[in-house]
Amino acid sequence: MRNIKLVEVRSEIAAGTRGASMGIDALKIASLDKQSAFFTHFDPINVPDANNYLWKGNKYPHAKYIDGVYHVLKNVYSTIESLRLEKKFPIILAGDHSTAAGTIMGIKAAQPEQRLGVVWIDAHADLHTPFTTPSGNMHGMPLAIAAQLDNMDCQVNDPESETLRYWEKIKDIGGHFPKIDPQDIVFISVRDTEEPENFLIQKYGIKNFSTQEVRHLGIEQVAGQALEILKDCEQIYISFDVDSLDSSISVGTGTPVPNGLTLEEAIQLNVQLIRDKRVCCWEIVEVNPTLDTQNTMAEAAFEVLEATTKSLVDNY
Repeated sequence: MRNIKLVEVRSEIAAGTRGASMGIDALKIASLDKQSAFFTHFDPINVPDANNYLWKGNKYPHAKYIDGVYHVLKNVYSTIESLRLEKKFPIILAGDHSTAAGTIMGIKAAQPEQRLGVVWIDAHADLHTPFTTPSGNMHGMPLAIAAQLDNMDCQVNDPESETLRYWEKIKDIGGHFPKIDPQDIVFISVRDTEEPENFLIQKYGIKNFSTQEVRHLGIEQVAGQALEILKDCEQIYISFDVDSLDSSISVGTGTPVPNGLTLEEAIQLNVQLIRDKRVCCWEIVEVNPTLDTQNTMAEAAFEVLEATTKSLVDNY
């Protein structure tokens, strides 16, 4: 496992509820309860967060705590860039999903000439911008940040100039260009979107394998088709948000949504996808034990983490 690096990002400032910063420790407790030695195999890298900004109060209604999010994304970006330059495979445990933008920027910076595809297993499309967001929570914006989208066609908000100054700075981490093409995104189980996101999904022809499609086609077919859509990408990044699981399982996350994946489907899906040799980074996000009882969300998430890592090791 020496080429695999565990990266821990305890950021929660971009989520709408508090507690996602505790998700990583909840995963570790789940591993103890399952008597797993998983965490003994890694010397994790801790990426500095900016959760202290929460005490200062939010000054940016259309991009909450964007000043702190900017610092976190820069930290994630430089960590992932360094690991990829060393040819390490990052497995990322993160709190809120905004940090995925920093991950994408870091992967791209290490191999800028390589086209990067994204498999986004999530209940949400995370394509909002300060111009379109209904909540202002930046964990709904990482893909728009990475693709440098503003989506002015669907503007509903008029963000303040200071917000826009940070928004431009955030999009330009790692360079003044889009880090991914929206057409190189594949969604799996995305089922809770707003009109501005639907507009972008349609505009760029982003494929979303619904939960029903996953059941109808089967895991092997969905994984195969997802990877085939990204056939022109030299690198692939997989981001697994635990709210992709059905809300009967995903109680311990900020935004659970019905009609999601079963635990077994999520395990099989990630195990299959990570076998592709182009996959260079895998991530699990949004476990929030403060919303849970008996740490059930983290226990389910840990099963996904352990099985996916084993599949990676077996195929490395």
